[in-house]
Amino acid sequence: MPRNRRPRPSKPSSATQAPSQLRIIGGRWRGRKVAFAPIEGLRPTGDRLRETLFNWLQFHLPDARCLDLFAGSGALGLEALSRGAAHVDFVELDGGAARTLREQLKLLQADEGEVHNCAAEVFTSQGGPAYDVVFVDPPFARDLWAATLNALAQSQRLGDGTLVYVESPRDTVIAPPEGWQLEKEKHAGQVCMRLYRV
Repeated sequence: MPRNRRPRPSKPSSATQAPSQLRIIGGRWRGRKVAFAPIEGLRPTGDRLRETLFNWLQFHLPDARCLDLFAGSGALGLEALSRGAAHVDFVELDGGAARTLREQLKLLQADEGEVHNCAAEVFTSQGGPAYDVVFVDPPFARDLWAATLNALAQSQRLGDGTLVYVESPRDTVIAPPEGWQLEKEKHAGQVCMRLYRV
């Protein structure tokens, strides 16, 4: 007679999994750990890459208006706020990730951050003040770089001198819109970091 076997527990969904964590590496919240939703494919920019990026931006962040497209964990926008940005708009399509990001901003008492739960192309099509710094780090599997950069270029959200950070797989070819100048570029493992000036 066969023994009764306990069914294997199903893999928990992102809604029931414990949140993941990342560490803010500089500024007023240096060393502070913040939670982010365990969404499949969510890949926060690593500490070493963030250190390089924010060294590039150190003189541009104080009092800057920033846009964190495809915010995900919020790693880039939170780091910008920690280092003196005046305001950051976080744009995130996934409802769970957006909700967790709002919770972290509340815990940090960061009134300068605002989360927008919508698609990047919807947000960039809307009017509003121009940004000083824009972070573009979309899900690598979706190949959104060309469409996103073109939408940004056609929007009214970039000013003369706006800095646009683009993170992509190492071998991804980026064709920047007309008038964008490559300021910095670095390869780190399988990732390519680029900083453009409009």
